[in-house]
Amino acid sequence: MAAVAAGVVLFAEAFGVFMLLMTVGIVVENQSMSLDGLDPAMMSGGALGFGIFSAVFLAGCGLVLLLVGVRDRAPARFARILLVVVAVVHGVLGALTVGLVGWEAFAVLMVVLALIVFTLVAYGPGGRPQKPEAQQGAGPEQGEERTQKQEPFPGEPGPRPAAS
Repeated sequence: MAAVAAGVVLFAEAFGVFMLLMTVGIVVENQSMSLDGLDPAMMSGGALGFGIFSAVFLAGCGLVLLLVGVRDRAPARFARILLVVVAVVHGVLGALTVGLVGWEAFAVLMVVLALIVFTLVAYGPGGRPQKPEAQQGAGPEQGEERTQKQEPFPGEPGPRPAAS
């Protein structure tokens, strides 16, 4: 459920970031603003290009999160790397946002970060989120416990001798 919520939030964030940077690009071009002699058309194009890149990246991460939530399976290695990168970006932006925008924007970014990290932790290396024992159904042997002989790891002490 958290993965689906995080995916929806990232889609909304992708749209918002694109609209913000598109607006910045239009304002820079219409006002003929220049920063230390840089061409306003280049600055406008850079803002629009970064807006497109950011929107595609955030929407791609949102799609990964939606697929994780719908399929109820852990993300693959590349998808997990994308989610870690977007989590780090949200953490850094959250730290910068406190001073530039305010605590409300910081709180929003931290909620999104928490959803992403919760999804990464819940869908750990095991593949599916952990469920309580009572909700898990009986195994293939209808409740019989399967015993497997587990060999000790190298360097691990063997079984303890019985006390006499």
